[in-house]
Amino acid sequence: MNEKSAAKSLSALGHEARLSVYRLLVRAGDGGLNVGEIGQHLTIPASTLAHHLSALVDVGLVRQQRHGREIRNHANYDAMTDLVGFLTRECCVGVTAPGVAP
Repeated sequence: MNEKSAAKSLSALGHEARLSVYRLLVRAGDGGLNVGEIGQHLTIPASTLAHHLSALVDVGLVRQQRHGREIRNHANYDAMTDLVGFLTRECCVGVTAPGVAP
């Protein structure tokens, strides 16, 4: 993960509806949810929800799987782990404020 991809992922999660969708998919676990189920939980209209899901899929935070005519949406845990790792990788590496002795 690099700064550009991290910024895109954080931007996607920076919208209240998309953050709610992602958190719901995390709670749903490996079984995921279809658009109708997500809409019922979050009371988001299907057309709006499709737009938000598309943004999450585009940055790789959500993956979709087709099961017959149904599309299941799943949180991509590897992508989230990469994002959190990127944010915390250099924790406490010794950066000090200018003019302050370490």
